[in-house]
Amino acid sequence: MLIPGSCRCGNISFVLRWEPAPTEIPARACSCSFCTTHGGVWTSCPSASLKVGVREPGLVSKHAFATRTAQFHICDQCGDVPVVTSRIDGRLYAVVNVAALEGVEPLVLRHAALDVDGESEPARIARRRQNWVADVEYVESAT
Repeated sequence: MLIPGSCRCGNISFVLRWEPAPTEIPARACSCSFCTTHGGVWTSCPSASLKVGVREPGLVSKHAFATRTAQFHICDQCGDVPVVTSRIDGRLYAVVNVAALEGVEPLVLRHAALDVDGESEPARIARRRQNWVADVEYVESAT
């Protein structure tokens, strides 16, 4: 199943290939202050693939917080945060914000809380390896 998504203005867009088609999509609401403020509810599938495209790279801010092991990709035009990436042992992993998904029925989303407070850096990296999309292509258009 191909699931497109983007920030509101379309500067950051993605296509998530989720096979087999999900009957439920996990929607993990992170309790950190950044995610709470920005509506960070994330999904991923370890066997999925993700292609992210950025139309105007100069209008994207990349922020790293806490352990600085992940980058939040924030569109400077609309303020949305559709994607978070983490480079682990040379491989790019990612999660996408469920608010950015297009054409997904809300009833398919299985909401759960995600509490990362007190999580050690090794535990955080291990969780990402296990749960995040591991086949990620991130393409920025030439400006």
